[in-house]
Amino acid sequence: MATVNFTGAVDRDLLKRAKIIAAKTETSVNALFNAELRYLVETFEAAEAGENENFRCLLDFSLGRINDLQAKRQLSIDSDEDLFLLMAQAHLPMPRLPEATTQDMVETLRALSA
Repeated sequence: MATVNFTGAVDRDLLKRAKIIAAKTETSVNALFNAELRYLVETFEAAEAGENENFRCLLDFSLGRINDLQAKRQLSIDSDEDLFLLMAQAHLPMPRLPEATTQDMVETLRALSA
């Protein structure tokens, strides 16, 4: 299999954490990256070949392109628990909330405890 080099940017803390995992598992960050990218591509292609839009929906949710309500509607599920379970089964990370939303939640919690 031919390989190519490419340049990309990654969060400094994420790279540090990946290096720790690579060291603990006696592998390289490159091998971890290749395994995860291969999984993502092969899963997406298999879903697409089977004309199953569920993985695309979950990927869109993971990337923050759609919100949880849109994802649940597209997947015809009612609960957050089912959505989280599907995300775990698809081996996809949960999306991060925008910083402003997170700060609003912190302020709301602070107001409740005051």
